[in-house]
This record gives sequence, C-alpha cells and structure tokens, in this order.
Amino acid sequence: MTSVVFMGTPDFSVPVLRMIYEEGYEVLAVVTQPDRPVGRKKVLTPPPVKAEALQLGLPVIQPEKLRGSEELQEILALNPDIVITAAFGQILPKELLDAPRLGCINVHASLLPKYRGGAPIHQAIIDGEEKTGVTIMYMAEKLDAGDIITQRAIPIEEEDNTGTMFEKLSIVGKELLKDTLPLIVEGKNERIQQDESQVTFAHNISREQERIVWSNSAKQVYNQIRGLTPWPTAYTSYQGENMKIWSVKVGQTTTDRTPGQVVQLNKDSFEVATGDGQTIAVLELQPAGKKRMTAQDYLRGTGMKLAIGDQFE
Repeated sequence: MTSVVFMGTPDFSVPVLRMIYEEGYEVLAVVTQPDRPVGRKKVLTPPPVKAEALQLGLPVIQPEKLRGSEELQEILALNPDIVITAAFGQILPKELLDAPRLGCINVHASLLPKYRGGAPIHQAIIDGEEKTGVTIMYMAEKLDAGDIITQRAIPIEEEDNTGTMFEKLSIVGKELLKDTLPLIVEGKNERIQQDESQVTFAHNISREQERIVWSNSAKQVYNQIRGLTPWPTAYTSYQGENMKIWSVKVGQTTTDRTPGQVVQLNKDSFEVATGDGQTIAVLELQPAGKKRMTAQDYLRGTGMKLAIGDQFE
C-alpha cells in the first residue's frame, strides 16, 4: 500500500484528502495550518482540512512554520512514499522535497506555467480568462516551477466568481489526482518541463487590489468584482466610508459621466459610470458597519439619500 502525507488547508483541499483516503492509500498524517481566530468574536477555528481529517480519524500535524520545526522532523520520520499538497499555504523545505521515494506533488489550481502563486483562481477571473484548470505537478524549491505531470482545463463561465470556481476546481483536482496517482505509483507518468517564457504570477491579493478601479472598462470592473467574490471582496469609498460590493452586472446604460459617478437609480440596482462609457449595475453591497444587503433594500433604507451624480472613489 502506498503511504501518503497529505498537506492542505482550505475547503479546496477537502475533496482531495477524502479521495486519497477513500481510494485506500495509507494516509500517515495530515499537515495543515494552525487553528486561527475567525469572525468579529475571534473564535479559534480549525482549518477545513483539519476538521475533515479528524472526521476520518487521521492524525493531524499543525506547524506554524514548517522549515526548521519539530513538526518537520516528525513528518520526515513517517517516511511516506509520497507527499501530496493542495493549497497548503507554506513552502516545503528542500529536506522534505527530497525525502519521499515518489517525490512531492502539488494539486495547483491553474494551467501552469500561467498563474504560479497563491491566488491563481482570483487572478484568472480578474484577468478575464475564459478557461482555467488544475495542474498536478512535481514540487521544486522555486514557487510552482516543478515539472507538470497532468493537467485538465474547464471554462470560466460569465456568471462564475472565485467561490464557484473554487468549488468546481476542487472537484476537478480530486478527479485528476485520482486518475494521476496510479501512474505515479507505477512509474508511468509524464514529466513535462514548464516553458519559462510563458510564466505568469498570481500573488496573494493585496488590499490595494481590492479597491474598485472605476476608470477601467465596465467588463474589467465586472471581472475585478467577481474575481474578489466571496473573498476578500471588492470595495469602494462613498462619502468617506468603505463599501463592499458583492454582486454586479454590466449595465445597459451608456454615459459620459466621470467614472465612479452614480448614473441611474433603478428599483433593484443603481448604475455607476466606468471608464469606457458603460455602467456597472450594483445588485448587492455592504455599507460600513452593516450587513450585506440587496441594492433594493439599500435604496429603500440607509441609501435612500443616494443621488445621481454622487461619486464613488
């Protein structure tokens, strides 16, 4: 039986772990990030992968930092045949990369060499890509630079956002790994070097990237907002306070108003000018200190003073 150490943290990783377990691989340990405070009340919460591992009765290791840690020595002592990572969130030290006889492989949510880094799904949607996918790859010391084993692509639909694509790609990753692992175990897998001339990066989203750039085209603004939904969420400023924007569509109105100005008030939305003369219709939002709400509720309540010509920054 092939022995595995699995490393992952968010919901994306859960179906992958479950598949490895259900397919009969010997899971020696599950390595994930430490429990973190969540929400306004800062409730200490386990990562989704830890919750799944405990439900499956698997031992859990939670290093704050893997390199140079006691937990690293604990993992090495397990002597797994293979280490499998999926959105673990830490770089693996060379000592671990070199240890397993079948290597260390990663389930990465992009079609490498495009979108190396920690936010490949977000960035693909923000950039208006029409497809993305999953790459199973050997891990190397350089970020997401290892040889490709297998890939599978799926379309990014017009209505998709980061949340829906995370769900779709976690299933693609699970199925692709299910098909790929036997090839690795039997030594029959391909090993394709990445084309360095085609490399792009998708670093973790910065706070500055979350601010809506109204001077961009309507389609770019639409892609930015859905690429940041449901986390970390795009925002704009209105009358000196930040407002999260949860759901929009490209409006039907054309305008010569300044980007960011309110152009039209509808029953269930309000339209904001963008840089190409089209509008973005805001459908759901969250004013500072308030709950997420529909534009219709906002216009009837706290936003009833919103007027044509008001400026979002």
